[in-house]
Amino acid sequence: MKNIYLVGFMGSGKSTVGRILAEKLNMNFVDVDQLIEEEEKMKISDIFKKKGEKYFRELERRKIKDLTKGENLVISTGGGLGADRENMDLMKKTGFVVWLDVSLDEILKRCEGDKNRPLLNQPYENIKKLYEKRKPVYKMANIHIKTDSKNPEKIAEEVIDAYIHRH
Repeated sequence: MKNIYLVGFMGSGKSTVGRILAEKLNMNFVDVDQLIEEEEKMKISDIFKKKGEKYFRELERRKIKDLTKGENLVISTGGGLGADRENMDLMKKTGFVVWLDVSLDEILKRCEGDKNRPLLNQPYENIKKLYEKRKPVYKMANIHIKTDSKNPEKIAEEVIDAYIHRH
């Protein structure tokens, strides 16, 4: 089976929905952020602090290139990975890309008090700019699912329906 890539802003439910999808479709689940943390032996927030965002983005780029060689994977990407045009093109060539679209207000509610998301620990205006900047690339995904008032099971069902009808 072709890979399924989940993209979207941080807090959109990529990891939660990804685990459900992998189980329902009998595929393997991969969380890119988790892989990077394991390989670097530090949290993403620490990678940002100690080595910088540019270094982290390069790790993401290398990791997604490796993962696109696999198959039968449900891949949860970091919020920035899926907002990069080069990464998006690569994912679309090797699988089915799903944008889990969540409103900024909902993101802030879900992630309130989460200190492990370095890009959310800044003023609201900066977060809003980043959110708006990433949306045009997310829109390049094969499908777009609004997730605000849906539970992860319902979102997974919508992804499966779209995936099956496209293949």
